[in-house]
Amino acid sequence: MVLHKHGPKLYEKLIENLKGHLRERCRLVEAAQGGLFLEELQRRWADHNKALQMIRDILMYMDRTFIPTSKKTPIFELGLELWRDIVIRSPKIHARLFDTLLEHIHRERMVEMINRGLMRNTTKMLMELGSSVYQADFERPFLEVSASFYSCESQQFIECCDCGEYLKKAERRLAEESERVSQYMDAKTADKIANVVDKEMLSNHMQRLIHMEHSGLVNMLIDDRHEDLTRMYDLFKSVPDWHSTIRSIMASHVKETGKTLVTDLERLKDPVDFVQRLINAKDKYDEIVSVSFSNDKVFQNALNSSFENFINLNNRSPEFISLYVDDKLRKGVKGANEEDIEAVLDKLMMLFKYLQEKDVFEKYYKQHLAKRLLSGKTTSDEAERSMLVKLKTECGYQFTSKLEGMFTDLKTSQDTMQSFYANLSADIDAPTISVQILTTGSWPTQPCATCNLPPEILGQTNMGDADIKATFGGRRHELNVSTYQMCVLMLFNSVDSLTYNEIQQATAIPHVDLKRCLQSLACVKGKNVLRKEPMSKDISESDTFHFNDKFTSKLVKVKIGTVVAQKETEPEKMETRHRVEEDRKPQIEAAIVRVMKSRRVLDHNSVVTEVTKQLQARFLPNPVVIKKRIESLIEREFLERDKSDRKLCRYLA
Repeated sequence: MVLHKHGPKLYEKLIENLKGHLRERCRLVEAAQGGLFLEELQRRWADHNKALQMIRDILMYMDRTFIPTSKKTPIFELGLELWRDIVIRSPKIHARLFDTLLEHIHRERMVEMINRGLMRNTTKMLMELGSSVYQADFERPFLEVSASFYSCESQQFIECCDCGEYLKKAERRLAEESERVSQYMDAKTADKIANVVDKEMLSNHMQRLIHMEHSGLVNMLIDDRHEDLTRMYDLFKSVPDWHSTIRSIMASHVKETGKTLVTDLERLKDPVDFVQRLINAKDKYDEIVSVSFSNDKVFQNALNSSFENFINLNNRSPEFISLYVDDKLRKGVKGANEEDIEAVLDKLMMLFKYLQEKDVFEKYYKQHLAKRLLSGKTTSDEAERSMLVKLKTECGYQFTSKLEGMFTDLKTSQDTMQSFYANLSADIDAPTISVQILTTGSWPTQPCATCNLPPEILGQTNMGDADIKATFGGRRHELNVSTYQMCVLMLFNSVDSLTYNEIQQATAIPHVDLKRCLQSLACVKGKNVLRKEPMSKDISESDTFHFNDKFTSKLVKVKIGTVVAQKETEPEKMETRHRVEEDRKPQIEAAIVRVMKSRRVLDHNSVVTEVTKQLQARFLPNPVVIKKRIESLIEREFLERDKSDRKLCRYLA
């Protein structure tokens, strides 16, 4: 027929026969009742598909020659279009079909069993009829009905669930929809339905969920609810502005918590406990960011910014962190090995990085290190040197040069003493001595407070220690004590009790040092060689002290430790602060000169900005102080003011 030019007639008759056949099949589908409707539709669709393949094979010549040249629809595609228009879009089938599909999906959401195989075959039929059929006739109403469903359900959930429970339900719904798409929908529908669930269950309720009383983000942070936090982080990823919202709330909470910690007057009484609380807080939030927030850099930066903010609210943080290091390197970490101590030092360095006044820390650390080294009270030389390496890595050689000089001096002193005793005649019977050779400038100057020494040891210095033989109710012990402790104990050779004022008058030990000394002798459990009346942990000038004849110890040699000053007195603090301010002046001037030498001419505000940028690694200089140092440099003719514009400074070669 095609060869004899009857192709158009054959094509038209094909359409006519297909239409007639499909109208009959349409009536059969329309007649199917209840649950048999989809089954009948599938059966007729399968028959139609098979018939189309056979017709295409029979009319293969027409399909390959006549149809392309006459620009007609190929036979198989023609059969699909006719099925779509006559059967699927039949007035009695179209609405019923899609209502049935959506009803099955709703039943499945309500935990009813449905025939997934039948659903898969039906949606596959829609996809084969063309993406426009699947999307327009099924996917669009499916997404609209889903939005309505999840809008209502989310409202019910949020009224009766706490934040954690709600997020679990949202997570489960997202998983269900993903699995549903994989079973019987087009893969491209997955993202679309996920967006619907995200919008209705998460985005629309994000603020209420995050701020939910007793269970929102802040409560999750307080209670270390890592699983809930992980779920919140993962679920809200698809919500606009989620990152900034969660980060902002976390940062505000950390700042408020930290502010409470660093301004609590009770906690400030114990610097070691104060720093330990900071470390614990850092560990807590580091774990949250690591475990729950996938080490997200945005959250790490927010956490670092928050800690830097509140740690510097307390201007004694540099001193307290140095005291904490001193405590750990003098006493060690209970039950810890070298690796544990190293871990503690690493955590301390994290706090150190947040300090804006690193030079204040340096001042205290130098004093504490000097006392540890000279008194031989450091628990680990390795830990001391490790701390030095960490400080050098963070702040550079200049920061640690004098500290390294201390270790060099001690090594020189040890070598010198070994050489001295190696060359000393063995026949000479003389007391042993230990001499420390210290480089001027490397070691901090120590205030040498005077006291009235017993005549037996008038040659001993204020940083020395002594061994005292003592008898308690017939029991003999050898007490290792400091110079001040020895001065106090020697008074009890002739009397059994003395008042605080009597001890002070007899020894002339400064009040601050005397109170620490008496506290270590009378208030430390297991080492109270003196009794205090009245009994309390604090020393008062109205107290009376008695020789404790009932003192006992399993050890013959008993070391009586010194109660370390956990914090400076106000005069000491003012003196330290004054020394720091004085040390800053030449550093500020050097920075000003460097800036002006490179720029030659610069206005005042730019000088302040550049100098601050150069020095902020060690401390934040006060703009007023920078202005004073500029004036000083002008007076000494390093700089001069521009004659036409007084705001400009010029560098003088």
